[in-house]
Amino acid sequence: MTVIVTGGAGFIGSNFIFYLLKNHPDHKIVCLDKLTYAGNLSTLSSVLDRIVFEKADICDRKEVERIFEEQKPDVLVNFAAESHVDRSIEDPELFLKTNIIGTSVLMDACRKYGIKRFHQVGTDEVYGDLPLDRPDLFFTEETPLHTSSPYSSSKAAADLLVMAYHRTYGLPVSISRCSNNYGPYQFPEKLIPLMIANALADKALPVYGEGLNVRDWLYVEDHCKAIDLILQKGRVGEVYNIGGHNEMRNIDIVKLICKELGKPESLITFVKDRQGHDMRYAIDPRKIHSELGWLPETRFEDGIKKTIKWYLDNKEWWQEIVSGEYQSYYERMYAKR
Repeated sequence: MTVIVTGGAGFIGSNFIFYLLKNHPDHKIVCLDKLTYAGNLSTLSSVLDRIVFEKADICDRKEVERIFEEQKPDVLVNFAAESHVDRSIEDPELFLKTNIIGTSVLMDACRKYGIKRFHQVGTDEVYGDLPLDRPDLFFTEETPLHTSSPYSSSKAAADLLVMAYHRTYGLPVSISRCSNNYGPYQFPEKLIPLMIANALADKALPVYGEGLNVRDWLYVEDHCKAIDLILQKGRVGEVYNIGGHNEMRNIDIVKLICKELGKPESLITFVKDRQGHDMRYAIDPRKIHSELGWLPETRFEDGIKKTIKWYLDNKEWWQEIVSGEYQSYYERMYAKR
């Protein structure tokens, strides 16, 4: 089977490629990535000889169709997205183009060339947020969409478009909506890697508001396993929520990182809260458990230790990102090819 993984040089996409190579060695994997600031080809350096890499923008219809024509994919998993909420507040248009128009271009190619499954990787942020004083409430697949940021709005629009293509054109689709991921190769603008990198440099640890916002954290490999199950056994035209029942306040995560690294909590600096900041995310994953047998396997206390150790053992990877040097990797790799 040939699988196109869009956004495969990013955090979750690269981990999904590693997962496929390990668990489905007979698959042909095509990584399609624009290599924006968040896409790092060096992440895939150890497996570039085992995959096909295509540098392209998912909004570029001509390039996407060329890749389909040449690679003849059976399945496409769409991780490609602008995903950082703060950046969406600064520049909403970029998110609308990539997350909505890009998704439509991919699905048009799927229709034109035929495909067994188009899988859209979504987010729990499309549901809005939950109150802190109602721990009994969780997001289900039937929870109405109620977005708070340009990012989550663009992802919700993409999800609606995916379902419209299924109903109108009969495109075989599925959607997963996942809680916050953490683990190796996460870009250091996100909470956990940012705090690790700053703490190691004895820099301030910026925390929005009072740090009381709650997120449901899922180790990235568990997410990859869930998507693989959806591709194999999930029903066409369905949405599956993927969550870990690992709810943590932001401030508690930052304090835990300080403790693990032996750094003082005095590094924590409270900053002005993000506009429209959601208070709590929490997913009910009963549907994917009952239908596909999926459950998260990594406890947060174990996953966060593995994650911190990975960043300690791979300083060169994220220090290149912090310095901006990683963006020259593509030129170094492909200048003579």
